Amino acid sequence: MTTLILLGPPGAGKGTQAKRIAERLGIPAISTGAIFRTNMSEGTELGKQAALYIDRGEFVPDSVTNPMVKARLAAPDAQNGFLLDGYPRTLDQAHVLRDMLADLGITLNLVLEIEVDEDEVVTRMLKRAEEQHRTDDTEPVMRHRLEVYREQTMPMATYYADQDLLEVVDGSGSIDEVSERIFAVLDALPTCERTQG
Repeated sequence: MTTLILLGPPGAGKGTQAKRIAERLGIPAISTGAIFRTNMSEGTELGKQAALYIDRGEFVPDSVTNPMVKARLAAPDAQNGFLLDGYPRTLDQAHVLRDMLADLGITLNLVLEIEVDEDEVVTRMLKRAEEQHRTDDTEPVMRHRLEVYREQTMPMATYYADQDLLEVVDGSGSIDEVSERIFAVLDALPTCERTQG
């Protein structure tokens, strides 16, 4: 069973790499965005609550997000492992995840952080905004998003580094180059079985 978390700033290419890692390991890539969409389309109680916030352009609070994540991790397709993309975002969520995994009898194997130079990320995001005609993605907006990411994620990276779970991968270069670096880390990982309990 391989369980990992993928961290990285907006524009680091997490979504693309998450798909590749999931395919290579034969595990689902789980993003909070996908969990929200599934719950909303299925009309679950939590999905209805999430929709209220999303429709107003607000962040979905932990009181709604955490139970959705826990239910998703307990799903049959996650029995052999999973990759979490976009969760946890904060130290509070990291603590909740620790308790969730303990309840499910699962050990976290690895936290992979894709590190990219801020100017390179901004250049990538501006290019993507231009291609997708997203006029709200201006450079000041992007730099603010990166600042928020740093503030929230730095303590979390330290938290996982203290547990010897954090591996930082250079996210510069082509998609294939980044994938190769990630796969080298994964290949060196001893696979862990589900813990008893």
